[in-house]
Amino acid sequence: MRKKIALFFSCIIWLSVALQLYLMLQNRVVSVPETLVRFFSFFTILTNTVAAVYFTVQFRSMHLLSGPGSLTAITVYITIVGLVYQIVLRPLWQPVGLQKPVDEMLHSVNPLLVIVYWYEFEARKQVQYRQILGWLIYPLLYLVYILIRGSFSGFYPYPFVNVIQIGWQQTLLNALILFFVFAGLGVFLIFLGKMFPERKSSKTTIF
Repeated sequence: MRKKIALFFSCIIWLSVALQLYLMLQNRVVSVPETLVRFFSFFTILTNTVAAVYFTVQFRSMHLLSGPGSLTAITVYITIVGLVYQIVLRPLWQPVGLQKPVDEMLHSVNPLLVIVYWYEFEARKQVQYRQILGWLIYPLLYLVYILIRGSFSGFYPYPFVNVIQIGWQQTLLNALILFFVFAGLGVFLIFLGKMFPERKSSKTTIF
């Protein structure tokens, strides 16, 4: 049953990523190579791809990923994707046509799928608070990448990190706030996981 759920979730997330790529290529205003670079410059795309890979690996072999916490980290990342979209980005534009359901998949449906899988299958009581520091490496590397690339390309994937429009001070402040949100959500999920009773499905397989 677990492998079937992982396969189903992976198909949904891969489909949403593929559809978003198709839409970006169809509506591109720059060259195809630049469009591809920009596509993978979105935290949403990278994180959904990570989740899709995770579920694909879980379907193929339950023992390829190490230690409790991998799934919790992914849950933190993709929950942030959903929260930032709902709170910050949704009011800024109104997608139409196919873009609208694809947006909902990437920012609403997929985060919920990961949360459900985390609740069902993560060995939650074995996840440690000290792991949170390591989880922050991914968003930190992402921030460094988009700021460096944006400095010479002029492209920033999100308005709250657009140095050209809001300046360095506000950009770094926004980034700092987001890092606290990442860490805080990590603490919350670990705390919540330890409060819930351990499910039998999470005891038999090591992540």
